Amino acid sequence: MRPSSSPSEALLRGLSGTPDVDAEIGDHALLRALLDVEAALARAGADVGLVPAPAADEIVRQCRAERYDPAALGAAAEAAGNPVVPLVRELTAAVAEPARPWVHHGATSQDVLDTALSLVAVRAAEPLLRHLADAADAAARLARTHRDTLMAARTLGQQAAPTTFGLKAAGWLVGLVEARTRLARARADLPAQLGGAVGTLAAYGTAGPAIVDRFAAHLGLAASPLPWHTRRQPLLDLAAALGGLLAATGKIALDVGLLAQTEVGEVAEGGAGRGGSSAMPHKRNPVDSVLVTAAARRGPGLVGTLFAAAGQEHERAAGGWHAEWEPLLDLTHLAGGAAARTARMLADLDVRPQRMRVNLDASGGLLLAESVAARLAPALGRAAAHDLVRRAAGRPDFRAALLADADLRAHLSEPDVDAALDPAGWLGSAGHLIDRALDLHREAARGEGPTAGSHHEAARGPAAGAGPRHEAARGPAATAGPHREAQP
Repeated sequence: MRPSSSPSEALLRGLSGTPDVDAEIGDHALLRALLDVEAALARAGADVGLVPAPAADEIVRQCRAERYDPAALGAAAEAAGNPVVPLVRELTAAVAEPARPWVHHGATSQDVLDTALSLVAVRAAEPLLRHLADAADAAARLARTHRDTLMAARTLGQQAAPTTFGLKAAGWLVGLVEARTRLARARADLPAQLGGAVGTLAAYGTAGPAIVDRFAAHLGLAASPLPWHTRRQPLLDLAAALGGLLAATGKIALDVGLLAQTEVGEVAEGGAGRGGSSAMPHKRNPVDSVLVTAAARRGPGLVGTLFAAAGQEHERAAGGWHAEWEPLLDLTHLAGGAAARTARMLADLDVRPQRMRVNLDASGGLLLAESVAARLAPALGRAAAHDLVRRAAGRPDFRAALLADADLRAHLSEPDVDAALDPAGWLGSAGHLIDRALDLHREAARGEGPTAGSHHEAARGPAAGAGPRHEAARGPAATAGPHREAQP
């Protein structure tokens, strides 16, 4: 576990994260999740008659995060290779003597830490999804407002043909909606982990499957059909969703940064007092674009680490599992900051249609070369029309060169040429595509199900907040005795 507040976190970490997401992934949040898992384990055992109800009540009462020191647990974690072992030792010491044999009963350290990370991810996803929704709403407003705002589209770094800023914003919007949908799905599918030492649930006898179901239900997580100690697909799905979010927001940030360049000047980031320079008083840097771009460039390495760690040996990994924890939390941290900054960047974006038109017209109509060639193609053939327009494009005055070409004048009049050189007439299906993006956004906004699925009602608050449930039918007791120590 990281130190609670290292100098780098105080000075730098705020530049890549956002407070509400970071509050759900820090040391105290992870400690709370670990204790929620231990409480849910005791409650599940009581539900099926394996753990005495008074013992479960006592364990739940002692699963309060304020009783334990994350820094001390982190220091003690090195001896066992994870923080669960020292936490279980302290929890066992804290409960009354009759309850001690039932602390951490039947679980292994990986069960607790994997499930706690699922809980942390579920809880962090709630504000993260809100930021994504805000960013999508802002992109949708830009798409509607600038549906007919002409600008130059750019391919391979060069002006290419006309488009609208509304269509560019619609592309941003679809990326955000898709990222939110993927993250919501990955969040809804995150399972609890419970398998015991080698994934057989041996300590629970025949009650194992019933305990797994009750355990997951108490935490508001999905119940996995089998333990996933070395089958890491749930975390890979989450990592891919977070990486995709960083890619979607990073694309927007890159576009904004390029459009905000002095020589382009088609947009500027809003926000008074932001973007200053320590040396140049005149500077107004696109700081949100810069920080989101930085986060997006860090993402692939973290995603890659999780995928590289996923090939794990036999029933429990030696190092692969351990390699996942910090990259997963770092990915969540970066995704939160990128989503929040993208929402602010788009909400405050200063769009400059006049500058867009100046840049569009700067080439003297060259951006409409494809339009002219398309009008000539039925008469001359595509290749001949292309060559004719290319010759004219090499001359100083494109329009004059077109009108001076006898082959062209045989088929197009001067009004025909002017119509071909009108950028508003060469937008194809841009308006329809914007409508499709806005429809997708509305549908996603109405279909909140994946982000607020029933799995996660319990995951929003600590499992230790209520006593054990006993309404479930009590199953047969396990044939093996309780485990008194955490199994690494």
